[in-house]
Amino acid sequence: MKTRQLGQQGLEVSSIGLGCMGMSEFYGSFNEADSFATLSKAIDIGVWFWDTADIYGPWTNEELLGKFFKLHPNSREQIVLATKFGILRGDKGEIMGLNGHPDYIKSCCDASLQRLGVEQIDLYYQHRIDPNVPLEDSVGAMADLVDAGKIKYVGLSEATSEQLQIANAVHPISALQTEYSLWSRDIETDILATCKHLGIGLVAYSPLGRGFLTGSITSRDDLESDDWRLKNPRFSEENIKQNLVIVERINQLAKIKNCTPAQLALAWIAHRDKNYVSIPGTRNINRLQENAMAIEVSLSVEELKQITSQLPADLVHGDRYG
Repeated sequence: MKTRQLGQQGLEVSSIGLGCMGMSEFYGSFNEADSFATLSKAIDIGVWFWDTADIYGPWTNEELLGKFFKLHPNSREQIVLATKFGILRGDKGEIMGLNGHPDYIKSCCDASLQRLGVEQIDLYYQHRIDPNVPLEDSVGAMADLVDAGKIKYVGLSEATSEQLQIANAVHPISALQTEYSLWSRDIETDILATCKHLGIGLVAYSPLGRGFLTGSITSRDDLESDDWRLKNPRFSEENIKQNLVIVERINQLAKIKNCTPAQLALAWIAHRDKNYVSIPGTRNINRLQENAMAIEVSLSVEELKQITSQLPADLVHGDRYG
């Protein structure tokens, strides 16, 4: 696996990462054995940039990784580990708001360190910006965590261009994590330019459109009854049918390149900029290997233009979130 640099502070990660959220929640059934097998295989093939968050589960996704590290003591030093704070969830999983207060941030970090069973978090994100707390205060607390040796690098998730500038003035931001894919391109208007100007790396989550761009989902019947995507506007009965046009075009382009639709979608992101990294989520070894091989798909400037022109940003139907 090749490596890429995020930001200008020395953070180096695998060119394709692994989103671990689905191992604990949101995308249908899961089990520990499959998750552990996938994590082990990820290390074997060099996918060593792992992403989690305290709200996944909630809390159980960090505990899952913590258990894996305990069972495989030598694995922790091979992993660049990212987690997040800032979204409040109740014991039943209900979303209860945001919290960016400094004391809360520091207590969240301590709790994540305990659940993960590690002494330091490599990349710590503010999951969502709390509008009721000055961003300078939140980032200042994260800077304190760097000074205390509890985290190495600071990141933001789903931040605006203005928020990136404010935050970076307090402490260097190494990475912005946000949704980016062939059907989610709203950050191209100004946020990507801000990242480039400030030297902030991009971590693209849901780079495969929550699995839709792989072609494995053709109707709502393909999703389990408790799958969160059934509540997502892009997976409504009407929108999912219209969005299949996107999948058809990706399939056609992938056949030309002799790769899978997923590999084409991931390669497109990788070729947009050398400081872009994708973290496709999976709990399946075969999917993991397929995604990892996307870095071997070469796209010329003309091919990138062709893909972008055939899949314009306004082709998608439905908002990213409800």
